[in-house]
Amino acid sequence: MTEKSKNLVSLFFEQTVRKGDAPFLWSKQGGNWQSVSWAEAGKQVSALASGICNLGIKPGDRVGLISESRPEWPIADLAIMAAGGITVPAYITNGVADHRHVLEDSGASAVIISTPALAKKVLPAAKEAACVRFAITMEVIPEDNTNGISTHLWDTLISSQNNGLETLEAAAGNIVRNDTACLIYTSGTGGAPKGVMLSHGAILCNCSGSTEMLKEIGLDDEVFLSFLPLSHSYEHTAGQFFPIMIGAQIYYAEGIDKLAQNMGEVHPTLMTAVPRLYEVMHDRIRHGVKQKGGLSEKLFELTTTLGRKEYENPESLSMVERIQNRLMSKLVRKKVKDRFGGQLKALISGGAPLNYDIGIFFTALGVRLLQGYGQTESAPVISCNPPSHNRIETVGTPMTGVECRIAEDGEIIVRGELVMQGYWNNSEATEEVIKDGWLYTGDIGEFDLDGHLKITDRKKDIIVNSGGDNIAPQKIEGILTAQPEISQAMVFGDKRPHLVALIVPDEEFALLWAKKNGLENEPMDSLTENSGFSSLISEAVDRVNNDLSVIERVRRITLTAEAFTIDNGMITPTLKIRRHMINAKHGKTLEALYGR
Repeated sequence: MTEKSKNLVSLFFEQTVRKGDAPFLWSKQGGNWQSVSWAEAGKQVSALASGICNLGIKPGDRVGLISESRPEWPIADLAIMAAGGITVPAYITNGVADHRHVLEDSGASAVIISTPALAKKVLPAAKEAACVRFAITMEVIPEDNTNGISTHLWDTLISSQNNGLETLEAAAGNIVRNDTACLIYTSGTGGAPKGVMLSHGAILCNCSGSTEMLKEIGLDDEVFLSFLPLSHSYEHTAGQFFPIMIGAQIYYAEGIDKLAQNMGEVHPTLMTAVPRLYEVMHDRIRHGVKQKGGLSEKLFELTTTLGRKEYENPESLSMVERIQNRLMSKLVRKKVKDRFGGQLKALISGGAPLNYDIGIFFTALGVRLLQGYGQTESAPVISCNPPSHNRIETVGTPMTGVECRIAEDGEIIVRGELVMQGYWNNSEATEEVIKDGWLYTGDIGEFDLDGHLKITDRKKDIIVNSGGDNIAPQKIEGILTAQPEISQAMVFGDKRPHLVALIVPDEEFALLWAKKNGLENEPMDSLTENSGFSSLISEAVDRVNNDLSVIERVRRITLTAEAFTIDNGMITPTLKIRRHMINAKHGKTLEALYGR
């Protein structure tokens, strides 16, 4: 059984034998999808691992991996591990200083980079870190961009190796489950990012639990559409090693702007993403329906109304509504299913809390959306909703192999093979979160009568206002970001008489408004300061306040565009702004709201 594999490399090689020439990794090349078979991937992993060893990498050495998601990413990851090394992924969005910290803190002996553009940021960082002895580049890097670092081209290194696959498979057998597989850097609760040490067993535990959780939907010849960065522990486990465990094909999406097109092309059966993506999908579907108007809009609204009613209180459906609901499955839900490729078995949500209204929206449209929960320190999955007992308002039941309980103060704590080995070279921080083998998550939660876990807040995020009232900001932020005008929100008000909020406008709403008012060439910062635009955001906040208690209402807001990034003319929001990530400028702005 692959679930009982002793390490991640052996798991992979077992599948290469079983799957052979079947397609494994897919990417768009020249406008067409091209695949790398399991057998070919096995040969490349073997050759690259041999090359890394011949360049001096020894068991326990750390190797940086900085690349966008593409077939070479998992091949590099597995090759590093097969050589006995420890993979150190980093985000491609990092700056030189961020890359230097990761490489220097981990003591990386080498780094694998994809493109010349990334090399311009990574190689100067590698030079400053001083520990990096060489780099391997997936693409040709101009000599004047190497910063004096010895570089080796991916294809040349692989083609020069003669060691056989059998030799490497035998060597991989010496890796045990408790050996460290990777260091994944996370910001945690502030300060410099810390390297989370995850063992082979921790990730295997996650994958086995996921297999058990989802087996009821029939895991057979699955197709994943990978969208999130593989440097994130969520995609690293759920979008890479879980597909490997079940022998699935993995397609790498071209980007958020091509996601809908890619779904129609590859017909995914499973897909993992963060709530922000589902929020964007929700907004775009809603916008498209509104533009169509007429009968289409009326049928769509009837579908979501009946679907919600069926989920929340199926007994309340009248006989006529039951007939209408079945009819809507043919007229509306089938079209929605086709938009997702027609073969989708489940969407998995993780990485941040899923807004209930977003979850119920997709459920009402017949799209199975399962919310899970975890953190990097738990490899990362702790719990997930089972398909047959999906409670949208919860994060599901603990995975097989996971002990989970609620501490006296309400904090969720977990124990099992999935728990990290600690923070790299940081015993003090490790001892703060791991006590007697239990990982203290920092999240507050409770179990319902059926054993489903519900996250109620972050331990450090609870706001206690000047009147002594405890306020859960997560709930308010979730309702705010469900409004079409708002992308992100952060509520502020600890030890204050009332709440204020930092708001990031929705980019699509902002762009449409700007075009309508002849301001499409204005920078986003200027737009957030426009009184006409600001008043529309304020109206959205007022709508939310109408459904909140007096102490939960947001009295004043300030807008920011700083959570937006520009990429090839597209405005894209970062995942989430968090209380612990608030900068001094925003802090002063929020404080100033109390002086108005």
